[in-house]
Amino acid sequence: MPVPVASQWSIRMAQRPPLTPLVQSLPETVPFVGPEAQERTRGKQFRARIGANESSFGPAPSVIAAMQAAADDMWMYCDPDNFDLKTALASHFGVGYENVVVGEGIDGLLGLVVRMFVEEGTPVVTSLGAYPTFNFHVAGSGGRLVAVPYRDDRESLDDLLDAVRRENAPVVYLSNPDNPMGTWWEADEITRFIEALPETTMLLLDEAYCELGPASALPPIDTARPNVLRLRTFSKAYGLAGIRCGYAIGEAGVIRDFEKIRNHYGVNRMALVAGGAALADQAYLAEVAGRVVAGRTRISDIARANGLSPITSATNFVTIDCGSDGAFALRIMENLLARDVFIRKPMVPVLNRCIRVSVGRDEELDILAEELPGAIEAARRG
Repeated sequence: MPVPVASQWSIRMAQRPPLTPLVQSLPETVPFVGPEAQERTRGKQFRARIGANESSFGPAPSVIAAMQAAADDMWMYCDPDNFDLKTALASHFGVGYENVVVGEGIDGLLGLVVRMFVEEGTPVVTSLGAYPTFNFHVAGSGGRLVAVPYRDDRESLDDLLDAVRRENAPVVYLSNPDNPMGTWWEADEITRFIEALPETTMLLLDEAYCELGPASALPPIDTARPNVLRLRTFSKAYGLAGIRCGYAIGEAGVIRDFEKIRNHYGVNRMALVAGGAALADQAYLAEVAGRVVAGRTRISDIARANGLSPITSATNFVTIDCGSDGAFALRIMENLLARDVFIRKPMVPVLNRCIRVSVGRDEELDILAEELPGAIEAARRG
């Protein structure tokens, strides 16, 4: 008797090649549940999307015009060398063309760096509660995360350095300004940290928010150091999160190593156009930075008016101390979500006493001001 087609398919599925032991060992998780997934579950959209650290101000009009003009060319593959954008970035930062690599946002570049330096069992140092996508890449390569706690809501440079030395770690991750707390170190402290690192440890200095913080937090770019990679993006201040375009600046030999493994057609043609146009419009960048400062002030005022304590931020979000434990902060977040206000929060102990609110348009912050008192009251009722 012939086997039904459906049963044949089931048999074939049951006989698929086995996963590697590493992939089999990984949990079925992703770093973030996106607002779109939450909207599908809820069956309706959020009224205020102020949780993903996007720039709701959007890209510059000049960037939109450049993208529109380039739309007819999208039938062509991108330039696999990313030549025009790399040249523009090198000129902008006063470094060599050979000191720049372009990738699919900082997330994509972090994945490549992990592939370059991490294998099963490799110790990798980071901060407990820092950017979870980096941890996701390390887990995917079988690396062993060594996480040190924050101190006073900042990543602890001394503790990171101690962990690097203790573990003989080839990679350490540090964000400055920081996500999820919005805090930062001044440039002289970052320089001290760099100079104290073993030469055999690669520092991944994530500067995704660097255009939005004080200039005093940015050490000079030194492309002579082969163990420092500066990672930056067009997602935040430039308002191009949906484009997925970032870049790293480093010593020429390290940048060449990216060529061995990067996806040469990974950065799409529209992203290259948008990135170049955004970089050219520094006047708009300055305008957005000013609007972000105003937005941080507004969020902080809203928090204080409701008895909460904002943490001084150098990013496009404000992390707010809710004055209790993680369960209370979680209830505030959940009640805001129920009121159609999308925010996020840190989830690890100590940091989890906070919620995190991205700067948004005036009308979105009006909604936050309207809904936060009720969300806090509901959270207090448990």
